[in-house]
Formats: sequence, structure tokens, C-alpha cells
Amino acid sequence: MKLNEYDVTEPYHAIIKSTTLLTPADHPTEVRHIVLDIPDPTFNFTEGQSVGVLIPGPHKFGNPHHLRLYTVASASNGESGNPSEVSICVRRCSYIDDVSGEEVEGVASNFLCDASVGDKIEITGPYGRHFTMPQDKSSNLLMIGTGTGIAPFRAFVKHIYEESGGWEGKVRLFYGAQTGMEMLYMNDSSDDISQYLDKETFTAIQALSPRPHFNDPIDLQGALESHESEIWEMVNKPNTYVYVAGQESTKEHLDKAMTTMAGSEEAWHETLQKLENEDRWSELLY
Repeated sequence: MKLNEYDVTEPYHAIIKSTTLLTPADHPTEVRHIVLDIPDPTFNFTEGQSVGVLIPGPHKFGNPHHLRLYTVASASNGESGNPSEVSICVRRCSYIDDVSGEEVEGVASNFLCDASVGDKIEITGPYGRHFTMPQDKSSNLLMIGTGTGIAPFRAFVKHIYEESGGWEGKVRLFYGAQTGMEMLYMNDSSDDISQYLDKETFTAIQALSPRPHFNDPIDLQGALESHESEIWEMVNKPNTYVYVAGQESTKEHLDKAMTTMAGSEEAWHETLQKLENEDRWSELLY
């Protein structure tokens, strides 16, 4: 579905409740955890959904607003248990213009990262359910993500261990970042996910760049292959659900690791097809 196809005719009015750095203040990568307060009782959401942020214009081609979707990072009972509040994870972005060659600031991310507590914005949605959690608590959950793709997994983990009262199946999170300080919600600035590491069914495995100062890529493939036995056993069980979120390269590294585990590209594609046919594979890539 294209962005211009989303219904934005009846937006909600939201207030910036808080904006918190998830990376150190002096770090070149700025990522923020932003909590929005929507004082409208008709607004509700579930894990796996996204909200749209409307950036006021005018913009290119005379568009009155700019729409950007962000996956919800809160459990369905609201941020910190407040039903009117929802959180999103925002990385300040820029890109190189194909024509001018100049660096251009991302419209939505810079608007949100520059916003202050008390600012009023408009949001739409919530939209879709990219990730749907199984009802059976004995199901195994395999979550694989990079960057701000951690947002839906934060929501999942909070839902599992705060709203659902725990989980019987295995919950495995493989999360990749360039450095330890970019392990969103699992670093010195914020340890929301780390607090659940003492849960018997939950394990989080970090995948970092072996040489971040040389911009070596995140070793997600290596992290997955180092847990080959458990992952392949989980994938081949009929009660395992796989969720993939983050940059497009996440899927590439995952495919390489899974091909190694399966023994061939053909064998992995057959397994992937089975997971997709049984609605046990979901991905949200950007």
C-alpha cells in the first residue's frame, strides 16, 4: 500500500509527552524515544500496528502535508500503562539528493527529533497489523531486527511479560546495531528490554559490527549462525512464528544465514515458503 493511499482525513491531535535520547548526546547517530499523548477515547492500538505522523506543509509538489509511518513501540495497554499514550522510535535521517548531490534532511524524522515537550502534532491510524502475535502462549517467537526495527519487538516483549503474565514458548530476539551504544532499549541510556533478561523463556542476542570505526557491517549473519542449532530447530517446529524488522539488508543477512543452516538455497526457500503459507513469517523492512 502506497503512502498516498492511506486515509488521513480524520487525524488525531497528539501532544509530545516526552522525547528521550536512546543514544548518547555526543553520538553521531541520534535516535529518540518519543511518547505521544492522544486525549481521545476513540484512539486505541495493538502491538504490530503503525501510526502516521502528518508533517504540516507546504511540501514538494504543493502537498499540504507529509505522511510518515512509525511502528508502535508500546504494548496495547499504552506507554507505561497509560491507554492514551503511545511511543515511537525515531532516528534523525538525511539522504543525498540524486540530482543535486546535496545532503537533504529527512522531513518527518527531523521534525520529530526537533519537537519539544508540549508541542502539538497530528497523527493518523493506527494502520494494519504487520506483526500479529499468536494466541497460544506455548508458541515460539523468533524476532530478528536491526536499527529502529526494534520498536515492534519492544512492544511484543512488554505485552508478553507485563500484559499476558508471561510466555511458555521460547522467545528469542536477535538484534543488530553498529555499536553497543546503538543497541536501542538495551544500552546505558535505556534498558527497557534488558530488564526482561531474567525471564526464563526470553533470550536476547546482540549482533554488532566487528570494526565499527571502519564502518564494517553489523554481523547479524554471524550471530544467527552461532545459534544455528536452536534457530533451525525452532524454525522447523509448527508452533514457531518468525518476525523480521529493520533495514532491507536485514533480510539479506538472514537469508544467507538460513541458507547455511538449511544446507542449500533451495532447501531454505522451501522452508520459507512453508512458513509464509502457514502465516508464521512476517517482515517489516524499510
